Amino acid sequence: MKVTRLEHVHQLTFYAPILPINVQLIEKELGLVLIDTALERNAADILAYIESLGQPLLAILLTHAHGDHVGGVDAILKAHPHAELYVSRRDARLLDGDRTLDPDERNLKVKGSLPMIHSLPDKLLDPGERLFGLRVYPATGHTPGSIAYFDEAHRILFAGDAFQSHGGVAVAGDVRPLFPLPGMATWDKRAAVENAERLIDLAPRHTFVGHGAEIAGTHRLYRALKRAKRKQARLFAR
Repeated sequence: MKVTRLEHVHQLTFYAPILPINVQLIEKELGLVLIDTALERNAADILAYIESLGQPLLAILLTHAHGDHVGGVDAILKAHPHAELYVSRRDARLLDGDRTLDPDERNLKVKGSLPMIHSLPDKLLDPGERLFGLRVYPATGHTPGSIAYFDEAHRILFAGDAFQSHGGVAVAGDVRPLFPLPGMATWDKRAAVENAERLIDLAPRHTFVGHGAEIAGTHRLYRALKRAKRKQARLFAR
């Protein structure tokens, strides 16, 4: 496990540098907030690091329902039963094994590993809500209910798989040959581009992603967005 610290954020990375999976721990006044939980086998290392900080775990915030983001939920909550679990209202259905699509969603296959977890969410989140100093933003595309969390005071974006930086900065659905997995596991590429643009417009100083190093500023995000838009334009022009 590799640990990277930026201000009040601790990023824990597993399987670097080949197949990096990130989670982020945010230090708050009363304790810690964990964004995503990696795979089930990573839970022990996450728990050990939390213990080393000597602060209680207040909550787990999920960006989406893929297995490399929710795998450690049950084990971590078993060790911290007072911590609360938050997930988007839409992706909570995926955690419950429901892959059906809504009438207003594009009829595309929901991809990627979607394990069911035993823990029940304490709250289902909708875009616009605020919790722990973070505002919830829609990041639909990678999954139907992907969300991002924006620390408005520090202008830090926790984007989940709305972007990746490993293998090159990319928008979800833009398959990068050096690390194609997030792109291949994306449900709706058009929605991913639309929501990525809205996230970039927040002008984050730092963006943490599910796979790869933190992204400083927005220059590389804008370049990734332009590349994804060009690819889509070619695709839909056929």
